Amino acid sequence: MKGYLLLPLLLLAFFVQGQQIDGAWKLTQQNGKAVTDKEYIKIYQDGYFAFGAKEVGTNKFISAGGGNFSLDGKAYHEILDFYTPNPEWVGKTTKFAVDIKGNKMTITLNEGTNKMEETWERVGDRKDALTANWVITGRKQENEIRRSTPGARRTIKILSGGRFQWVAFNSETKEFMGTGGGTYTAENGKYTESIEFFSRDDSRVGAKLSFDFQVIDGEWHHSGLSSTGNPIYEIWSKYSIAYKPIK
Repeated sequence: MKGYLLLPLLLLAFFVQGQQIDGAWKLTQQNGKAVTDKEYIKIYQDGYFAFGAKEVGTNKFISAGGGNFSLDGKAYHEILDFYTPNPEWVGKTTKFAVDIKGNKMTITLNEGTNKMEETWERVGDRKDALTANWVITGRKQENEIRRSTPGARRTIKILSGGRFQWVAFNSETKEFMGTGGGTYTAENGKYTESIEFFSRDDSRVGAKLSFDFQVIDGEWHHSGLSSTGNPIYEIWSKYSIAYKPIK
């Protein structure tokens, strides 16, 4: 009987640890040096993470990466779906040690010649109706909803801690198509995002876009006008439900 009771307790422990890291974090130190000329924001939610980086002052896009993660005590693993600094790392698992104390997180890598230590500070842990990791599964075109099944080529949007980041990539070919992110609010059916980085056009940084939103049967219905002024209607589904990797 004790064995049957132990499994739910272990699963609960993993769930609580995952919640401990959920939210938005900012890189403040790397290998003992303060990070002041670049801004790295990393978002964790639902077992997934994404980061985006830009130059401070110029808003020039630097890099992005993300994928699945696991956290078990101090053992922290990342499996990359996209990684602009070196696409060859996509699909590989990197093992780190992590130490989380309050709103401060230290991530350490110590594998042979690969050594690194990063300090991250939490910049948001707010939750709302859209807090989740999403993947696009539908669009309205010519007054008709057209559905799609996410495959190797997919577009995700992760929202947590008042921050968002969308990414388009192909995890099979390791191709990266683009990303953007910033802060957002989701209140009373209105979703508003403020762009803080954009890989395709850094002149868009500072722009605010407002849309209507509804969560219907667990899916996010997102509608309004795009940054180019064209009407859009998108349906986003929970990533963990809609995306089924081929094994």
